[in-house]
Amino acid sequence: MKIAMIGYGRMGHEIEAIAKKKGHSVITIDTKGEADFSEISAESMDGVDVAIDFTLPEAAIDNAKKCNGLGVNVVMGTTGWYEKEAEMKAAVSDIGFMWSGNFSIGVNAFFRVLHETGKIMNTIKEYDVTAYELHHSGKADSPSGTAKMMGDILIETLDRKKKLVTEMLDRKIEPDELHFASVRGGSIPGTHAILFDSPADSIELKHTARNRSGFALGAVMAAEWIVDKKGYFTIDDFMNELLSKPEG
Repeated sequence: MKIAMIGYGRMGHEIEAIAKKKGHSVITIDTKGEADFSEISAESMDGVDVAIDFTLPEAAIDNAKKCNGLGVNVVMGTTGWYEKEAEMKAAVSDIGFMWSGNFSIGVNAFFRVLHETGKIMNTIKEYDVTAYELHHSGKADSPSGTAKMMGDILIETLDRKKKLVTEMLDRKIEPDELHFASVRGGSIPGTHAILFDSPADSIELKHTARNRSGFALGAVMAAEWIVDKKGYFTIDDFMNELLSKPEG
């Protein structure tokens, strides 16, 4: 494939390296820095099969709309635009589009573990649940897209939790609220932890990324999956197919 990497920051560099290792060609697009092109255009997207976007929330819908106009499928790794999902769906009506708050295959396996755990813990009322996430100082949004996805899983599976709270709490938390705290600093690629706590003991589920390679590999695998498809997909669609394949 020929891949357009939109956004040539740390993730963009990592995705480029993995895509080339897998035999794909890559062109890069960024408004600043050392990219091949400075904008999405007919020239920069000539011959491109799939675009992978890791930019900024305020640019995500416009970037996707431009790709739609040029007939280029999109893998959207940029987070922070989810409140405008209806607008995004309209923007990508003619192409194949996949989004996720996290393209790491390990994280998406973790989502499924968390879903099953939530169903189990739903029957054990003695355990309250809370959560936190840690990311590097350069992350543009808070909470992370991954945190929101994990929070949604818990709200879905735990009858006693009705509302996800991600802002700072300066009051007593309500029994039906789930607090998902965010911390920013250093060079942390990403850590997400869920804590089920009772007076007797605690159960903690945690995913810790060692580097960005897992996110990058998942984004490239998603691009390979979406290349010939049309429609609006999430990474769950990709994972369902991946997990249904027989071993070997």
